Amino acid sequence: MIPEEKKYCVSITQPQRFVTRVVRIGDVPLGGNNPIRVQSMTTTDTMDTLGTALQAIELAEAGCEYVRITAPSVRDAQNLAEIKKEIKRRGYEIPLIADIHFTPHAAEIAARIVEKIRINPGNFADKKRFKTIEYTDKEYEEELERIREKFIPLIKVCKEYGTAMRIGTNHGSLSDRIMSRFGDTPEGMVESALEFVRICEEENYHDIVLSMKASNLKIMIEAYRLLVNRMMAEGMNYPLHLGVTEAGEGEDGRIKSAAGIGTLLEDGIGDTIRVSLTEPPVNEIPVAKMIAERYSVYRTEKEIPDVQTIPINPFNYEKRRTFEVGNFGGGNPPRVIYELGRHGESSLEKELEEAGYFFSAKESMWKPGDAGADYFYVREKSHAEEIPPDAGIVAELGTLEDSRALPLVNLSNYHDLSQQRTVLIQIKLEDLFSQEFSEIANKKNVVFVAFAEGAHPMIELRRLFFELKLKGIENPVIIRINYDSLDCEKLQLYASTDFGGLLADGFGDGIWITGNGNCRFNSLAFGILQATRARISRTEYIACPSCGRTLFDLVEVTAKIRKRTEHLKGIKIGIMGCIVNGPGEMADADYGYVGSGVGKITLYRGKEVVKRNVPSEKAVDELIDLIKSDGKWREKENS
Repeated sequence: MIPEEKKYCVSITQPQRFVTRVVRIGDVPLGGNNPIRVQSMTTTDTMDTLGTALQAIELAEAGCEYVRITAPSVRDAQNLAEIKKEIKRRGYEIPLIADIHFTPHAAEIAARIVEKIRINPGNFADKKRFKTIEYTDKEYEEELERIREKFIPLIKVCKEYGTAMRIGTNHGSLSDRIMSRFGDTPEGMVESALEFVRICEEENYHDIVLSMKASNLKIMIEAYRLLVNRMMAEGMNYPLHLGVTEAGEGEDGRIKSAAGIGTLLEDGIGDTIRVSLTEPPVNEIPVAKMIAERYSVYRTEKEIPDVQTIPINPFNYEKRRTFEVGNFGGGNPPRVIYELGRHGESSLEKELEEAGYFFSAKESMWKPGDAGADYFYVREKSHAEEIPPDAGIVAELGTLEDSRALPLVNLSNYHDLSQQRTVLIQIKLEDLFSQEFSEIANKKNVVFVAFAEGAHPMIELRRLFFELKLKGIENPVIIRINYDSLDCEKLQLYASTDFGGLLADGFGDGIWITGNGNCRFNSLAFGILQATRARISRTEYIACPSCGRTLFDLVEVTAKIRKRTEHLKGIKIGIMGCIVNGPGEMADADYGYVGSGVGKITLYRGKEVVKRNVPSEKAVDELIDLIKSDGKWREKENS
């Protein structure tokens, strides 16, 4: 039995859904045994009745089950009625959600019109000033009473009209009051929501959905787990909306979203999801559906041994301790293994490019970029002879005699090797309970390659890492998963979940992804490492997905900033469409580019305003000048 203080799901080894109460949102019920619902948000101006209605219909036709629309003012909230009429006039019934920030009165109006209201407890009754205030218990209670007075009118409207409510905490917009007592933490996120839930329960209102969004997926995962833990302790079972806020666009946005959302769904946590991409909102739907479909049935192909305790703190990240073998483990970042020969008839040059290498004319040789694979797995000696000297080689025992190659063996043939040489040993979970394994555990020349098969390999591999910790085994471990049966889109999302979930818990000293030969394994591997912040190899963009509040074209501007800055390893840039998603939402970005008015941009260094009202046509250049002035700029390398 897992102790209550660490429990956050029904079972850690056998996938089971955490069954929540059913909340009706129009004619599409949420929670309970209903399917995982998919939703998105319009990006049009809410006062554009026809444009918003048409975009909502486009989303519904793509498979979106709930459509969220921003209502930043009373006037916008009132116009939701006209949008709803236009949608119905065209023959559609779509549950609508009003997104509210800062304006309780707008929420009360919208709650009479739409099926669900989303409020942010960080700014529903508070304005964030980034001030640290020490509250006595009495002063804190007085603040809660002030919130109660502002919040109860909305609860009463929701009860009268049968309107559901999402209490949606965002990591970057916690109130100064919560920050002062709990800090910028998952605990603060959870308490921010539960304060509002308790007021709802005092008023006998229970049509509630909760969310704990963050752009840092480790914080997002920890916050949702802690929320479920607290709900279990307090006898609550409200449905959960999952999402990684400001995930970005393209491959990065999909990887980050799948890693955060999928990790929670693996444990049966989550009733509805939104994939927040900085792209046209209709692009979010197929990605969200693909993630949700994986969990239409919870199952594993085999029984996984149960555990009596979780040997990590699931609410606070800590990397698994390992000793160093070669350049694996210890203080080294996770290594990437790229498998040659998966791209059919591709030339070696093409494969090297796929593996993140470039040809240096100056040195007349292939060199690794910041996201260049560390090791190549080879099957033929001829390939090994052409591998660049900066790269390592892995080969099956007996394939190569080259001392440069690390031999890959099974438990059964490990004993044929010299005990002084670094060796990679493939293991499955069941091997950890064998005598052969116990004889080699903690040997200083051994790196394990853990692999699992089936629909949900992450759960089995996590159990393997738990067993290593319980046994006190500190060898480095490379995670290896094969996705031969998947197309590249599914492979990208499934691998992001499986590897991302393990890395987010501090597991893994290397990753090795294989599958369909047309897929971009190396880029995917480094993208997963970047998303989990296990290894930073490129610029990170914390870009909001756009909505009716956005003051510039986010897709166009994000692409422009990316083109100029994507070579800056380790820099985090927040790109926010408006002040709602401004300095708070981009949380830990190094630099911020935030819409502050039509054609006007405010630039930030961290949470500090550096320049206000910069004309948008000059703002990207000004951002780059700011990075240069801080000494963080470097020119692109020429191949």
